[in-house]
Amino acid sequence: MSEKEQQEEYLLKAKADNYGFHKVERRPGNIGFIDLRGFHDPKSGGETAAYAMNPMMNTEALIFDLRNNGGGNPFMVAFITSYLFDSEPFHLNSFYSRAKDDLSQSWTLPYVPGKRYGNKPVYVLTSNRTFSAAEEFAYNLKNLKRATIVGEVTAGGAHPGFSHQLNKHFSIFIPDGRAINPITQTNWEGTGVIPDVKTTQNEAYETAYELALLDVINNYQERKEYGFLVKEAENHLKQLRQRKQNN
Repeated sequence: MSEKEQQEEYLLKAKADNYGFHKVERRPGNIGFIDLRGFHDPKSGGETAAYAMNPMMNTEALIFDLRNNGGGNPFMVAFITSYLFDSEPFHLNSFYSRAKDDLSQSWTLPYVPGKRYGNKPVYVLTSNRTFSAAEEFAYNLKNLKRATIVGEVTAGGAHPGFSHQLNKHFSIFIPDGRAINPITQTNWEGTGVIPDVKTTQNEAYETAYELALLDVINNYQERKEYGFLVKEAENHLKQLRQRKQNN
C-alpha cells in the first residue's frame, strides 16, 4: 500500500470513527461526559472536536473518558486542551526529534471556535490501555493542576515515532524522539501517568461522577436559585452510593 493510499485509508477510518468522539452527553447533575477514543489531526477532526466541546460549555463539571484511547496527534491534544484555559497561550509540551536533531513546542491556542470552559472542574478517566497522546493529555492537565486523573496507571508511551511499511502485510513502529514536559522536564515513558485517585478502570467512571456531583453540591448549596440543580445532584449521588452498597 502506497503512502497516499495509507493516508486515504486513515482519513476514511477516522471519519467513520467520528474522529474519536464516541459519546458526548450531559448527565444528571449537569455533568458533561465525553468518551474520546483517539486524538486525530485537527485538520480533519477539528470541526468535530469543536462540535463536541461546545455543548459542554454550560455544564458544571466535565469528565473525559480516555480509558479506551490509544493516542494520536499532539495538535489535537493542544486544540482540546485550549478549551480548558483562558486565551493567553502557554507552553504545553516539547518534542525532541532525533532524526532532525531539533525541538518543537506545543502551545495552547489563542482562539478556539466557540466558548471556553473556564475554571470549572475537569476529570480524566484512565486505564492501562490509555496510551501516547492520550497520556500526554492527562499528564499535561495533571501537572498544570487543571484536572483530576481518576483510574489506573496508564501504559507509559511518551516517545513519538513513525510506522514503516515492511511489506504488504507487516509494518513496524520505530520511536525517533521524546516528549519533554516544561514543568517536570521529563515525561511518562515507562512509568505511565499516575492517577490522582487510583481505582480500577471499571470503577473509574462512578468514582469521578461522584466527585463531580459533590462539586455541584458544594458549589451551589448556598445559592437558592440553584436549588433544583443541587437536588438533582443529591438524588443521583444517593442512587450512586446505594448502588455501590448493593454491589
